Order: sequence, then C-alpha cells, then structure tokens
Amino acid sequence: MEKKTPLYEVHVSEGGKIVPFADYLLPVQYPTGILAEHEAVRTQAGLFDVSHMGEVMFSGPTALASINHLITNDYATLGTGRMRYGILCNERGGCIDDLIVYKFGDEEYFVVVNAANREKDVAHMAANALPGTVVEDVSDGIAQLALQGPRSRDILSRIADPTRLPEKYYSFVRHVSVAGTDCLVSQSGYTGEFGYEIYTSAENAVTLWGAIRGAGEGFGLLPCGLGARDTLRLEASMPLYEHEMDDQTTPLEASLGFCVKLAKDEFIGRDALVATGAPSRIRVGLVATGRGIIREHQDVYVGDRHIGTTTSGTFAPHLRQAIAMAIVDVTYATTGTEVEVDIRGHRVTARVVPMPFYKHA
Repeated sequence: MEKKTPLYEVHVSEGGKIVPFADYLLPVQYPTGILAEHEAVRTQAGLFDVSHMGEVMFSGPTALASINHLITNDYATLGTGRMRYGILCNERGGCIDDLIVYKFGDEEYFVVVNAANREKDVAHMAANALPGTVVEDVSDGIAQLALQGPRSRDILSRIADPTRLPEKYYSFVRHVSVAGTDCLVSQSGYTGEFGYEIYTSAENAVTLWGAIRGAGEGFGLLPCGLGARDTLRLEASMPLYEHEMDDQTTPLEASLGFCVKLAKDEFIGRDALVATGAPSRIRVGLVATGRGIIREHQDVYVGDRHIGTTTSGTFAPHLRQAIAMAIVDVTYATTGTEVEVDIRGHRVTARVVPMPFYKHA
C-alpha cells in the first residue's frame, strides 16, 4: 500500500493528479500542466513536495570514517555547513544509490537518499558502518520542500531573514526560521536552476507549504509535480536511479567520475573500479536531428553496429528540442558523433552533444 507525504491533502486540494511513485502517492502535475510548471521553474519559481526522499543520520566518533568507507567521494575535506554528492557502491563497483552528505559537525552527518532505495540503503549502511557510528533512519519525521527558480530568493526572503539564507551552492544553514517554522535551508536542487531545498519537521509541512505559496504571489510561483521534476532534471543532465545508474552500472560508466576518489585509501567498490580500469561504455547526451521523441530503453546504432541504449529521453520544454541520455560504447562517445536511435522500429538520427543540455546563467 502506497504511503502519503504530510502534504497529500494539500496536493489533492490544489488539483494535483496523484500517481504512485517510489511507494508514495504524489502529484505528477497540477491543472497548469507540466509545460507551464517547467517554464515557471526556468523563468520564475516552482514549489515541489519531495518529502518522500529518505534522510539518514550518521553520528559518533567514527561517523566520518564510516561515510568515507561507504561512499565514493572524499568527505575528509568537507566543511561544516557544506554538502557533497557521492555514490554508494556495492563490492562490484555498481551503484546502489546516489546521495548527498550534509556535514552538521565533526561527529554528525545528514545523508539524503532516493526514496525508492531508502530501505536498501539504510540496511547497507547499517551493515557496513564502522564500530562507533550510529546510523539512524529519520525519514518519517522530516518533510522536504524544494523551491526552485530565479525568483526563489525573492520569495523566501519574504518569510525568512535573507541574511540567514545560504549564499553558496551546496551550502546550508540549520535552524532558519521560515514563516515561524524551524528549517534547514540548503542552496541546492534537482532542476539545474537556482533554488533551495528546505527541511522541517513533518508536522510543519502544511504550514510551510502555505507560507511559501503565499509569499510566491506576484512572483509567478507554481506548484510542480513529478512530471516537471523529471523534464527539468533531464535538461540539466542529472542522473536518475534505475535510469542512468543501477547496481550493474558503475559511477564511471554513468559519467560520475568527478565524485569517485580512487586516491582514497579505500571505499566499498574501490578495488573493483581500479581493477576494471577505464570504462568501455559511458553516459552521453543526445540531441535528435531527425523527427521523433527519444525515450528510455531505446537502442542506439552507428550504421549496423549496436553501440548502446538510451536511459532517459523527452522533448525538452525550455530548449524546444528532443533530447536524451544514453550509455554507449566509449568509441562513439565523442561530441559530434552521428548516431541513430530505434524508436519502435523507426530509426531517428541524433548527435552526441556535451552535457548538461541546459545550464542556468
């Protein structure tokens, strides 16, 4: 049976079209529609309920050592009040999940994981944490809202002290009063746009949502659902678990080498990644040059040679073109390579292009 976030009734009252996703009932869109929601985020602001995401606390004298043992990135240099992306790998080097680590203090870290992987991630973390580390799943007590778009700061400054808002990307401030509710506010997001992710106690979610909606009047703020969240992240070339990565795909194959620190003494999966060496396949961006919308799980060819498979694809609302990501043979991953994508038996021409497709000014 699907679960509901603390904002479920709000979504229903706002006309959200509810669908099951990651064991939750969430809005895929509102009456404004996905295209309008997408453009609101690119040009003004959008508000998302992402309370289905998982949150895990690491605490104790070995918390940092456990984080570094479990995750591919290096957190030894992470400062308090900063965040860092990383991958949770299995022993074969495959991706269990991607996540973000927030440093609360030398012995306290807050880790945000994908909703669909929450139970699997927590079990893996608890089983492999070092002695002296406490791993606690705190997801059920936390609501998370994402305020995204160029007017986000204007909106949040109406209901929070602007001097308390984080000034740098991937930084956060704890205990910010937002409309009288105690919140953690980070400058981050999954849209490729400027914005904030706001965490508060689950019981504050409805009040916080209403306050942000009110503050957004006059700034073009729209409530946004899963549909716009997906098209926005795809324009920004951000990976999604079970699309661009899974437990059979390594972070190097998923073009996430920037967060894999093989120079670290060790982490789970490191030996397998080192032994494999440079990947033979890699994630690339594709732009359709022929007529057709590329979707996920479609075969990619150069001539008669099958070179890979698409992982995500859509018609990008802001860019006004059909785009996709694919994992292909590294031989054909060079920018400008002409390929063909099989769309239901019809081949559509496409070109390998740099990622991200979209980057905000």
